[in-house]
Amino acid sequence: MTRHAPLDFRSDTVTRPDQAMLLAMSGAEVADDVLEHDPTMRALEERVADLLGVEAALWVPSGSMGNLIALTVHLRRGDRFLAARGAHVLDSELGTAAWIAGGMPHPLEWAGAPGRISADAVRAAAGADGPYYTLRTTLLCLENTHNSAGGSVTPPDEHALLASAARETGLRVHLDGARLWNAAVALGVPPAALTVGVDTVQVCLSKGLGAPVGSVVAGSSGFVEEARRVRKMLGGGVRQGGVLAAAGLVGLDRLDDLAVDHANAKALARGLGELGWQVDEPETNIVLAGVPDLEVTLNGLRHLGVYAGPMAGKVRFVTHRDVTAADVAEALRRIQSVS
Repeated sequence: MTRHAPLDFRSDTVTRPDQAMLLAMSGAEVADDVLEHDPTMRALEERVADLLGVEAALWVPSGSMGNLIALTVHLRRGDRFLAARGAHVLDSELGTAAWIAGGMPHPLEWAGAPGRISADAVRAAAGADGPYYTLRTTLLCLENTHNSAGGSVTPPDEHALLASAARETGLRVHLDGARLWNAAVALGVPPAALTVGVDTVQVCLSKGLGAPVGSVVAGSSGFVEEARRVRKMLGGGVRQGGVLAAAGLVGLDRLDDLAVDHANAKALARGLGELGWQVDEPETNIVLAGVPDLEVTLNGLRHLGVYAGPMAGKVRFVTHRDVTAADVAEALRRIQSVS
């Protein structure tokens, strides 16, 4: 039994809707989004498409479903797709890229910085056409920020080089931008600056933006038309979805608040480093700390009422809108008390 009020750093998905978000949800204009287009859903989708610089967008219940829809549309059974080692589509979506979309995953090693790959590696892995029985590589999956690399950011120039390499070798590009909002805020650029050259992109509303559920997958109008069919096939069609979309619209009004989460992550990393922890400098809102025994450390933190999780063999702390600077200071005080 914990002796302290819990401080939850497990993920930025643990946030709860505040009063303003609940009020917007309760007053949302709605319709049946399967039989017709829910008006609040439409408003959210149009706003996200505009922010991302693409033609159209589609609300989906989760980021994993958004990624799966994109891969299902892009891949034929047996097609190989490329992604950075540790990418969410490779390691954290129950193998649905292969199991349901029918793709053959091929990880690319990081180059130069955690979570980042090189344009040369894309060209080399794409390869040349071979005999009919060889693998056909058709898709590059990017991830920005890269979750298991500690929320690492790919800047616009580097992203553009990767997209260009994909184009040169005949690959389509899907961007898993579950935390693209964090990348844009960290870099001080519009989100559309990080989607240049992609065919499709998925962004999450239920992480740093604080919505209780939902992501958006976006691309061309033709893609979204097909994506709507795949969403229904996967059971993702909702009825009066405007109740959920309204939360997403409120979250989009708060994009700039993500800078607070980033500042809190830096303060947490700095404090842990001063206590002797091996901590990677965070670029966004994810702090990874290496420890001698992961399970023992997580259990010890839980006893202190500081909840964190495992990631890539390290302790992962994620700051979010329900964690304040005072909470970060309190977490460090509790950890110091047993150091």
